[in-house]
Amino acid sequence: MKKSALGAAVGAHIPAFAQDSISQLESHLSLEGMTVVFQGDSITDAGRNKESQSPNSSSGLGRGYAYLASAQLLARQPKHNWTCHNRGISGNKVFQLADRWKADCLDLKPDVLSVLIGVNDYWHTLTHDYKGTVDVYEEDYRNLLKLTKAALPDVRFIIGEPFSLQGGTAIEPADWYPMFDRYRRAAKKIAEEFDAVWIPYQQIFDEALADADVEYWCPDGVHPSVAGNYLMADAWLKALKETM
Repeated sequence: MKKSALGAAVGAHIPAFAQDSISQLESHLSLEGMTVVFQGDSITDAGRNKESQSPNSSSGLGRGYAYLASAQLLARQPKHNWTCHNRGISGNKVFQLADRWKADCLDLKPDVLSVLIGVNDYWHTLTHDYKGTVDVYEEDYRNLLKLTKAALPDVRFIIGEPFSLQGGTAIEPADWYPMFDRYRRAAKKIAEEFDAVWIPYQQIFDEALADADVEYWCPDGVHPSVAGNYLMADAWLKALKETM
């Protein structure tokens, strides 16, 4: 009786969307496990230990959405040998992913490749004297996925939308908009070209702002909080289901 009551109590505090995500995992992912590679910049990196190269390592997965998503996936599918790698690196732009792509992607032979990249491709034009443009971003991204598809014809792509939240301490609206919106649109175009599952992170955060302010979800407007990372992980798990 105590155990049943505890289970009911805990369940009552799990949001409906999270319960849906758990249910979807259990009903759709009960199959032999696959290899997942998370790629991107600091949002994906999330302080991971770069020396920890083993899959499914808590230190190697960082403290962000890649860790939270992997943790739930591994907990719900203990018999199916899922392998999760995080290879995000803080500060990266698309061309820097390409520079390390063989070791940090192709050699890992992912069945599912998740990429979230783009904020630095614009942000660094404001802060690091980077000369790239949205056209460079789009073409570099396209070439990267072409290379991946040629090497791994059966790979399934998940593409995360680059996002920024107005009101965050790093976001000056006059500098960011409407130019950054072009990078978001370019990423979606790439997702459509490669039949990738698209995660609309901008919309997810914009809707979350109805419940709490930007400081709660993403204080600087770029790097999510613990709660923000949970929103991202939940959306990622739903996207994974769509790849199956």
